[in-house]
Amino acid sequence: MARRIATGIDIGTHQTKVVVVEEIQTPEGSSIHIIGTGMAETAGMRHGYVVDLTDATESIRAAKKQAESVARIPIRSGFLAVGGVSLDETRGSAETVISRADQVITELDIEKVREGARRAAEPNFLNRKVLHEIPLSWIVDGTKTMGEPLGMRGTKLEGEFLFITCLAQHADLLTNAVENADIEVIDRMASPLAGSYVTLTKDQKMKGCVLANIGAETVSIVVYDEGLPVSAKVFPIGSTNITDDLALGFKISLEDAERIKLGRLSGNMYPKKKVDEIIASRFRTMFELIDRHLKSLGRRTSLPAGIILTGGGSGQGTVSDIAKGALNLPSRIADMRVTADTKVKDATWAVAYGLALWGLTGDTEPAKKSPVGDFTRAFKEFIAQFMP
Repeated sequence: MARRIATGIDIGTHQTKVVVVEEIQTPEGSSIHIIGTGMAETAGMRHGYVVDLTDATESIRAAKKQAESVARIPIRSGFLAVGGVSLDETRGSAETVISRADQVITELDIEKVREGARRAAEPNFLNRKVLHEIPLSWIVDGTKTMGEPLGMRGTKLEGEFLFITCLAQHADLLTNAVENADIEVIDRMASPLAGSYVTLTKDQKMKGCVLANIGAETVSIVVYDEGLPVSAKVFPIGSTNITDDLALGFKISLEDAERIKLGRLSGNMYPKKKVDEIIASRFRTMFELIDRHLKSLGRRTSLPAGIILTGGGSGQGTVSDIAKGALNLPSRIADMRVTADTKVKDATWAVAYGLALWGLTGDTEPAKKSPVGDFTRAFKEFIAQFMP
C-alpha cells in the first residue's frame, strides 16, 4: 500500500518553513504524524512578494533539504501558501429561477448562481488570480438556509460568494520559486486559511472569531462566523516595524533594536517603560487596522470567540492584553492542535502544517489532485468540515 504523504510550504518574509506529514493507519483508525520539518532564513522576499527569484529559490532549497533529512524521503511535490499584501477579497451575489418542474434544487441551479456571482465580481479580478470561492449564504424563496440548498424545493435561489484573490504575477512567481527548487506545486491556499486549519477549533469558528498572524512585514487575518471564513485580509505592517520604531526611539542600530525587542539587550540606556511604550504603540496601530476592517464587515464587537494571535510577533510582550483593549474582544495566543510527539513546537509553523494536512483531506493521494488554481473538490471538503 502506497504511503499517504503531503508537504506544506510557507514562504514568509523572514523564514521559509516546510512540513511533511504522513497518514498512519492503526487498529484504532488513521492518524496524522509530522515526519519532517525544515526551516531556512528567507531571502528575496519583501512584504510577501518575490523580489529576487534566485534568492527565494535558494531559501526553499535549504528548508527542503532539512525536511528531507529529517523525513528521510525526497520531497517532490507540495502545497503552497499564498500570502503577502496582494491578498485581497471581493464578494459577488446572484440568483436564478429553479429549473426543474418539481422545484427541486439541483447542482445545475447551484452552479448557475455560482457562475452569476463570479460574473458580478469579475470587474475586480483584473490581473488577479482567484484562489478560493466560498459560498457565504444561500437564500431559497427569501429564507436563508443552513448549508448547501441541494435537494430543497423552491422557485428562486440566491447566493453570495466570497472570492479570495491575489495578484496573478505574485502567485506565479511564488510557484516558480518553489518549482525551481524541484518541488511540483500541487495546489495553493491563502495563508490565513491554512493557518486557521490547525489553530482554531470548530467551536471558535462557529461562534465567530478573528485569527491574526503577526509576521515580520505583514499581519494577515481571517474572520470566521457560523463556521465559515467570511473575510481574509493582509496588512502591510509587521514585527520589523517595532524594530524600526525602537531604532528611531533610542537612536541605535537595527541590530541592537532587534535585540531589545527580543529582550536580549537591556540596561539604564533602554528603560523598560519606554521600550514597552514603543512596542505597545506599534501593536495598537496594527489592531486599529484590524478594528477598522471588522467594522467594515459589521462584526466589530460580534465575535464571541474573540481574536486569536499567532505568528512570530505574537510572542512579544503583552500583545494579547493590547489586542483585548484595542478591539474590545476576548484575546488569547493560539495553541496549535498537534500530537505530543510532534516536531513542531509553536504556532509559527501553523501555515505550513495546515497546508500539509490539507493535502491529506481528499480521498485520493495528494499527487493525484487537480492542477494549480482549480477550485478543487479538496477545497470543498475543507469548507464542508466547518458546516454545522
